[in-house]
Order: sequence, then C-alpha cells, then structure tokens
Amino acid sequence: MSPLLLSFVLCGVLVSSLAQTPTPSPAPAPCAQSSNSSCEECLMNVDCLWCEATGQCVDYPVRNILPPCSVCPLTDARWGVCWVNFQVLIITMSVLAGIVVIAVLVCCFCCCCKCERAGNRREDAQVERQTRVRKARQKAKRTEMQLRHDEVRQKYGLAKENPYSRMDDR
Repeated sequence: MSPLLLSFVLCGVLVSSLAQTPTPSPAPAPCAQSSNSSCEECLMNVDCLWCEATGQCVDYPVRNILPPCSVCPLTDARWGVCWVNFQVLIITMSVLAGIVVIAVLVCCFCCCCKCERAGNRREDAQVERQTRVRKARQKAKRTEMQLRHDEVRQKYGLAKENPYSRMDDR
C-alpha cells in the first residue's frame, strides 16, 4: 500500500472520527441548505464539503478521493473540521504515514540484525570449539610423533641428554 493511499485512508478515519457528534442527528440536511451559513454548520453533515473561498457548502465528490479544483481548491476546502484545509491534511497524513513506514522498516532491520548477530555468535562458538578440538588432536599427534622419533634415536644411539652436547665435543 502506497504511503499516499495510506495517508488518505488514515485521513478519512481521523476526520470522520473528529467530525462525528456525540449524539446522532435524525437525518442530515442536504449540503446546499447549509450554504452561506458557517463552516461548522456545514460540516455537521459528514457528506458535505465547505469551500472557504466561495462560502459554499457542497456535497463531497465521493467518486474522487480529492475534490477537484472545479468544486473547490484544496487550500480552501474543509472536510471534517474547519480549522485545517485539505492540502495541509494530505501533507500531514503523508508525512505521518511515511514516519510509520520508516519506523516499521527500522524495527524490522534492527530485529533482523539482532537475530543475525545471535546466529553468528552461535556459529562462532561452534567454530571455536571445532578449532580447539582440532588443535588438541594436532598436539596429541605431534607428541606421539616426537615420542616415535625419540625411540628411533635411542635405538640407533643418536639420543643425547644435552641437545648442546654436539657443540661441547669440539
């Protein structure tokens, strides 16, 4: 879902929740009857759009997401509340939707990195254990080979107690 479409949906929900009156009115009057009165009276009916420039209360063009400029320019259109125009409402909702999307992406990224780091720690520990086992086997083989060499040297009389004795014979 694109951020702009999401902002329109959020805008509609927000404005419709703000525009609802605590007590339900029996039957909304046609929007044209509220023309030349006030914005508050016009917007008591959620099907109406107030145009600040002309002072007209018109039916909201439900076939379009945004009212066309022929009905009322966005900077002068009011729907749901009188204190904010459509243009500001759209920009605000788009920015909020963008912030929500970015926050969700950052949370997902942080969560994935945390899980990846935990996996890397486990892998690192396993590699460390394997390395220790390998080194222990190498040390055991080296010791075993040294013993065999020493046996061969003893057998042929090449073993000397002092490794520097060869230098002393001179």
